[in-house]
Amino acid sequence: MASLKLVLAYSTRVLKTLKQKSHVVYIKRTLVLPRLPLFKRAEGKFITFGRQSSSTAAEAEKAEDSFFKWFLLLIPVTTFGLGTWQMKRREWKLQLINELSRLTTAEPIPLPLDPNELKSLEYRRVKVRGQYDHSQELYILPRSPVDPEKEAREAGRLASSGETGANVITPFRCTDLGITILVNRGYVPRKKIRPETRVKGQVEGEVELVGVVRLTEIRKPFVPNNDVERNRWHYRDLEAMGSVTGAEPVFIDADFASTTPGGPIGGQTRVTLRNEHMQYVVTWYGLCAATSYMWYAKFIKKIKL
Repeated sequence: MASLKLVLAYSTRVLKTLKQKSHVVYIKRTLVLPRLPLFKRAEGKFITFGRQSSSTAAEAEKAEDSFFKWFLLLIPVTTFGLGTWQMKRREWKLQLINELSRLTTAEPIPLPLDPNELKSLEYRRVKVRGQYDHSQELYILPRSPVDPEKEAREAGRLASSGETGANVITPFRCTDLGITILVNRGYVPRKKIRPETRVKGQVEGEVELVGVVRLTEIRKPFVPNNDVERNRWHYRDLEAMGSVTGAEPVFIDADFASTTPGGPIGGQTRVTLRNEHMQYVVTWYGLCAATSYMWYAKFIKKIKL
């Protein structure tokens, strides 16, 4: 009986000891568990999650830099394309200017009666014979005098001479064709718009006239509408002008030789076109060169800008 008591007492101590040890192990596990997510076991090896996260961030940063690199390359590529486009535009503009100059200096031809033929003859010099009807003058205003040499020098400038007036449009009865057309006799300053202020310039009798064919205009944005009642015209509307004067919708600009003392100054055909394309070429190619160097220095030579 005494031996049994000894065994029971010993067993109790062992159980208590095991419980205490088990409790200690449990506590240790709870202390260790928060650190376990830092590691991952794969094929007998430990891989730290910290290193994997750092590698992923580096790859993402590298991909972002690559995208940024090629995206910035679009700037020099685009500016080069714009510069090349302006070169093409300049060649087209020079050809157009030369063609207009050729047409306005060519030998005059008789004015054709076919309206379809007239549509293909804008800026072509023609000759007619007839008589003016000064009683039905029309005025296109405001207008400034055309000086081809001065306009060629100042092409592209925003400033103007400041002198304004009107172009005098007069019906012209063509005796050789049997029709009445509209003739832009030329420019007069504001103080001489009224016919009585330029009596000497009111040519009487039959005359032979050389002029440049012009077609009807479409009203541009910000250009006022024509005021038919007040005889204030702002653009060439040949149908409306013809209905007011009884003339055919045929319009020519009289050449400079038609100028008379005290009367309108002929030769008011503006053929000098703005040609600023070389400035744009230099600008775009300059930007292309600058941005190309910056891109090369940043991403190829790795220079900190």
